[in-house]
Order: sequence, then structure tokens, then C-alpha cells
Amino acid sequence: MPKRPAAPSLARLRQTPLALALLIPALALAQEAAHAAPRPAWQVNQVGFLPGSAKWAALEEHSAAAKRSGLTRRSFQVLEHATGRVVYTGRLGPSAVWPPAGQAVRLADFSKLNRAGLYRLRTQGTADSTPFLIAPHAYQALGAASLKAFYYQRASSALPAEYAGVYARPAGHADTQVRVHASAASPGRPEGFVLASPKGWYDAGDYNKYIVNSGITVYTLLAAYEHFPAHFAAQRLNIPDSGPGLPDLLQEVRWNLDWMLSMQDPADGGVYHKLSNAGFDGAVMPHEAQAPRYVLQKSTAAALNFAAVMAVASRVYAPFDAPFDAPFEAKQASWSAQALAAAKAAWAWAQANPQVIYQQPPDIQTGEYGDARLDDEFAWAAAELYISTREPAFYAAMKARELPIRVPAWNDVAALAWMSLAHHRQQLTPEAEPGLIAQRVSQLARQLTEAWRASPYRVAMQVPDYVWGSNAVALNQALMLIQGYRLSGERAQLDAAQAALDYVLGRNPLGLSMVTGFGARSPQHPHHRPSQADGVVAPLPGFVVGGPNPERQDAQHCPLPYPSALPALAYLDHDCSYASNEVAINWNAPLAYVAAALQALNRAAKPGPQTLQRSSQR
Repeated sequence: MPKRPAAPSLARLRQTPLALALLIPALALAQEAAHAAPRPAWQVNQVGFLPGSAKWAALEEHSAAAKRSGLTRRSFQVLEHATGRVVYTGRLGPSAVWPPAGQAVRLADFSKLNRAGLYRLRTQGTADSTPFLIAPHAYQALGAASLKAFYYQRASSALPAEYAGVYARPAGHADTQVRVHASAASPGRPEGFVLASPKGWYDAGDYNKYIVNSGITVYTLLAAYEHFPAHFAAQRLNIPDSGPGLPDLLQEVRWNLDWMLSMQDPADGGVYHKLSNAGFDGAVMPHEAQAPRYVLQKSTAAALNFAAVMAVASRVYAPFDAPFDAPFEAKQASWSAQALAAAKAAWAWAQANPQVIYQQPPDIQTGEYGDARLDDEFAWAAAELYISTREPAFYAAMKARELPIRVPAWNDVAALAWMSLAHHRQQLTPEAEPGLIAQRVSQLARQLTEAWRASPYRVAMQVPDYVWGSNAVALNQALMLIQGYRLSGERAQLDAAQAALDYVLGRNPLGLSMVTGFGARSPQHPHHRPSQADGVVAPLPGFVVGGPNPERQDAQHCPLPYPSALPALAYLDHDCSYASNEVAINWNAPLAYVAAALQALNRAAKPGPQTLQRSSQR
């Protein structure tokens, strides 16, 4: 049976300004041919740049053409893609080896080129780069697609063609008859008790739903709205209920928040760790997966993630609930008031059960999201409750002076506390310490900026950053660099954040845009059950894949070998590769944040200094 035609370019056209839409087909036509070609010598952000952003590309110094010709390349040119007219000339930086890939590169800086258009890079003895765009709305389609990806992950909902196009599918996992597993049994809900826990997002390439990973995911999306409300107020994602009123981002996030609320036991405030099958489904569509579903053990990590997220949600959604002048009773009955009450109940449960670590039962084989170190979760939940309630006791519970800051991950959320406090620092009570808050965030941003400056590749990524989900490490580095820039206005921090997005979108040693459906070369076979089973040639668009992972935990299960064991090259575009090519909601959330933030912040940013070479624009 022939597969239905792929249509990611059509999906993008519906979300893209006309000027951009006219250029995208030229990129889409080249995509399939580009996949068959060898890895390109030029590595560049294949989606494009904003006019005022930093613009860098990397050139592999040891390309075969250069070796054959014996050329020592010193200059590069930027050409109009359609006409071949040279619009910019610059000098390449010095050759240097980047340890994560073990390859020598030279950098091209064309930041001064700010004229909108479609371009390519050229230097003597090497094939031209893939085309890239410079446009005022360069990340509008990317940002919308990274959020629309969450719609495609909806459980308990059909995706009609009106919203999903060729990716339409029937509803899967109603989750109205979920059983309480023995590990989650309580006096009021014994083993086998049936409860309803519908909605939510499928977590990753599988069809299960996890509270802990929903924590950092939902927070990142709500923070994006808190920080850039005007951007999201104007955005339309073509999802159900899109339109005036609740912005589309908040509409979509509510789908997962409603599920999270159903995971709290009303009898004691505890929160179930996850809702899943006993084992992973095969490569089938959601409506074809019929295995029994369970809620698993309550855990302290789940309660604290839940408390933090509901505290944030209570303040973000409050303006969309009862009007300001509504009676007190109406406000008390609002969704936001209920979310805050649920957050406080989960906090109280965690205080009474401070070390209930999730233990995977022997009859369950799905994702664990186990985390035995909970000081960061306690601090984050306390910080969000403090901001939402202004109760000083929550700030004291955070133990701010003892709390470090690192690039956030699902199991290391301390930075999220600092991020929220920094955003709200002007409205906090006298107990808070604005100087300490700013110092912590700026400290991390400056560390990442120094790593970016010192890198031959001009990215902050180091060898230890190449873990499962390394692309999300890069994007969360960008997230924290943006927080530093919002505090300090130091242009280098914004440029370093831009470099992280460039890395994910093609300026990496693989020469691959790591987001499905975007760029001339992008993943075609992610570990993602709907993309594997839906009969559509192209994977669902807008998903960032995990990225290079030298641990290669899936190697024994894959029919093809990884092309390299080097950290930045250990990637396999095959649906077997859950260790390097899976998708996950907590990886897409920082992609959505960074795309929106760069779009919003670059409008007002001042240009940074040129550091590698003198250049000329024609």
C-alpha cells in the first residue's frame, strides 16, 4: 500500500508570513536530495537568522576538496541564492580543533549582513552551503511548529484533518478506566480501583504520561508566556478552541494541566508518579494500543513537580478566569484558585513524606524518571509558591543561600527557581534578596558565555554535555543565557544563546538540522511511534530529536551501527535509536521558548562587537 505524501511544507505555509512562505518551497525541494549527499563542509543554521542577530557558520577544514587542491582558504562570500550576486565578503577565522567532534573548523562571521533574503555561503575549493534565510520573522514558523508538536502528542483526543492535515488520527487512550497499581494503593483507592485520568501529552516516543517530566515541560512553556506575553497573544497554532480569549499556548498547556490535576489523590494531596502501561507499546498508532493502563506509586518528586507547576499556573491563568471586579466567591471557584489549592495540598504531602522515592515495580517496564536527590525540587516548589502567595515562609523553605544553579534538566530543577525569582524580583516581599537572585542567574550565564567564547565552534557545549537528550542541553543552555541577558543586557549572552539555536538547526558537525521538517537536512526516522506507524513518509514536523549520545544505549537493538563514537557525532537517524533519535516533550519546550525569546529580544537588541575578522558588506 503506497504511503500518503509528506506535507510538512504545507503545514509551515499555513503558519508563515507570505514573504517567508514564498522562500520555503525552494528549501523543501532540496531536502530529499540533500539527505542523499555526503555531510556538507559548510555547517550553518538551515532555518535562518533574524536581521539583527549574530550570524555564524562553521567550515570543516579537512574537506576532501581542500586537501586535493592544497588551498589555504582565507576568505568567504555570502551570495544571493537566486542570482549568485555577492552581497558580503569576510575573512575566515583561524583553524582550530573542537574536541567533541575531533575535527578542525574555521568560523565565518557575517553578523553585519542584515538585509532580508535567501542566501548561501561560498569559499574556494568547497561546495556552497545549503541556503539559509535572513528575515524579520525567521523563527515564527519554527516556534509555531515546536508548539503544535504538543497538539500532535495529545492523549484522549482525535486529531481531525482540520487541525492535523495528513497527520489526522482517531483518538487514543481515553484513560477513563485507569487502574490503581498495587504500588499506588491507599485505603480509599485500593489495588484495582478504577479512576479517570484523561487528557495530557504522550511523553516522548512512547504513549505513557509522566508527572515528573511534565514538570519542567509545563514550567518552560508557562515561563515563555510570562516572559513574552505579547508574542504568544498574537500566535495562532490552528488547534481546537484557537481564537480570541485564552492564547493558543495556554490553551494547549491546559490540556496537560487538566491531566496533571487528575493525578492528585484528593484524600491526601499526594500525586501519582506516572500513568502507563505495564510495558511499552509497539510501533502502532495510539488508537491501536489497547493494553491496560495504571497509575503508579505516589512520590515526593511527583508531588513537588506538581506543586511548582500548579503554583505557576495559578498566576499565569488568573487574568483569564473571573474578572477583576467579580465577587469573592467567583474568584474562589476559579480554575486558578483550584490550581493553587492543589499546589498547597501537594506541598503539604511532600512535607509529610519528604523522601518517598519512586521505585519501579518488577511488573512495570516503562520509563522510570527516578530521582533520589530532591533538594532542588523542594526549593523550586517553595519558590513558585512564594511568588504566587507572597507568603514569606515559602521563601524561607527554599533555603536560597544554599541553593546552587546549573543548567536545568528534568532531574535538576534548581535553576527554575532562580529563573522565576529573577523574573518577579521587583514584586517580591522584603524577605527576598534581589542581589542574590541576580547574582546566581548572572553567574551561570557568564560561565556559559565564557565557554562559548573559548570554543573553537562557538557553542557552550562541552564533552560532558553529550548525554541522552544532548540537544536539550544546548537549548537549556540558551534558556539560561537568555535569563542572564534579560538581567544584564550583555549582548554576548544573547549571541551565545543564538549560537545554541544555530547548533540545533544545523551548525553542528553532522550538518543536520535536528528539528523534523525544518532545514535542508533534518531527521527522517525519529523514534516516535506515530511517525513510524501513521503511513506518512515524513515524520510529524516540529520535534527536536535527542541528538548525539556517545553512550549509545540502543546500539545492540539497532540494525545499523552508529557512524561514530565521538560525542558530537554519535547519532543515528533510525527509528531504532531511542538513545539519539527519540523525541520528548521536555526537549521541545526549550526549543519553543528559545525560538520565541530570540524573536522577541532581537528586535530591541543592540549589535555586538565583531570578534573574528574585519568584514565588508556590499
